[in-house]
Amino acid sequence: MSESQTTNILVVGIGGQGVMTAAEILAEAALAEGYDVKKTEVAGMAQRGGMVTSHVRFGERVLSPSIAPGTADIMVGFEVAEALRWCHYLRPEGVAMVNTLQLAPPVVSVGLFEYPDDPVGKMREAGVKLYAFDAGEIARGLGDLRLVNTVMLGAIADHLPFPAEHLRERILERFRARKPEAVPINEQAFEAGRQAA
Repeated sequence: MSESQTTNILVVGIGGQGVMTAAEILAEAALAEGYDVKKTEVAGMAQRGGMVTSHVRFGERVLSPSIAPGTADIMVGFEVAEALRWCHYLRPEGVAMVNTLQLAPPVVSVGLFEYPDDPVGKMREAGVKLYAFDAGEIARGLGDLRLVNTVMLGAIADHLPFPAEHLRERILERFRARKPEAVPINEQAFEAGRQAA
């Protein structure tokens, strides 16, 4: 596998949504599969509410942590306008998993920018291969809004170059170590995300 066969995953959203945690779990799962992994992130001006992006790249040999525009295989959008803003990073055959949640970041609430009308429609018009669903509604249906992160990871699991069960196991390992009672509900959230996608 060459550098050109590297898997590139872009995770985007708003501070406090778990973007960096999702990227960390993806990186850990790829490391466990024996890949060379590079990861980087950019957090907006506010820890909560500002824009956050994480780049995860893995393959046999990865030289840089940054994903170039037009080369991402997968984009995970925790917030729909952020997904629209970053969709030009996807390669033509890339896929976007997008939570339809709309959260106006501080640049909108202070009047510097307008929140876009119909971000999902705009992505479809741009030719993005898109799976859009309300991850918050799925999480609420399972009884805990904090499950959005696991739902979103479940949604991309079948698009990775290793078995979905390996990613699920990496997520559940974290809960076994810190909060074992949360393992069953996170397993359900992961499978619900797979179904949503």
